[in-house]
Amino acid sequence: MFDGNWRTAVDRSLRPIGASLRRAGISANAVTATGIVMAATAAVLIGAGYTRAGFLFLVLTGVPDALDGAVASASGTSSKRGAFFDSVSDRLTDTLLFGGVAWYLAGASDGRIMMLPVAVMSLAMLVSYQRAKAESLGFDAKGGLMERAERFIVLAFGLLFPELLIATLWVMLALTAITAVQRFVKVWRQASEDRPARPRLRRRPRRARTEPVWRTRMRSRGGPRAS
Repeated sequence: MFDGNWRTAVDRSLRPIGASLRRAGISANAVTATGIVMAATAAVLIGAGYTRAGFLFLVLTGVPDALDGAVASASGTSSKRGAFFDSVSDRLTDTLLFGGVAWYLAGASDGRIMMLPVAVMSLAMLVSYQRAKAESLGFDAKGGLMERAERFIVLAFGLLFPELLIATLWVMLALTAITAVQRFVKVWRQASEDRPARPRLRRRPRRARTEPVWRTRMRSRGGPRAS
């Protein structure tokens, strides 16, 4: 949802900041690596029970995630290698954050509740995989109620108000599941329209009936004819 409505405007507004970072000698890969460090710090703090401190580092994690593309564009160094590193770092960041939440919930009275953030993380990975696979096939799988930016916002709310964290995770799980279904249906329809038409089988022309060879020979010799 965020990508479809505000991503272009946000990227445009971040270009001057990206250009400033580039002039300072900071590369896009360094910005991406900084985001991973921030996410790891947030995961440790959340797992230790410092949810509001984890909220702060979660916000700091989102800053490099938004700026690495702007730095790459400003420096003209956008490449497949950088895009690959950015995509892998996004998945790693999600794993660290939800892993920290699972660690935190493991100390709850019902330890099984720790599987809730694990379920959210699994569906988030499915949503990301759907987009990556669809784009590799030439289809568009963007959109949905709960993309990565929305997951960051909702998780930040749960960390800021830890008494609502479990309820927030349930909402996130439901919306992420709906997003997975939305993307599946979207790509399925595109793939159905893209199917080549089945070639129509051409019927062979019917052969004209011919007389047997022996009857033709008898006629040519003046043989018996039907009276």
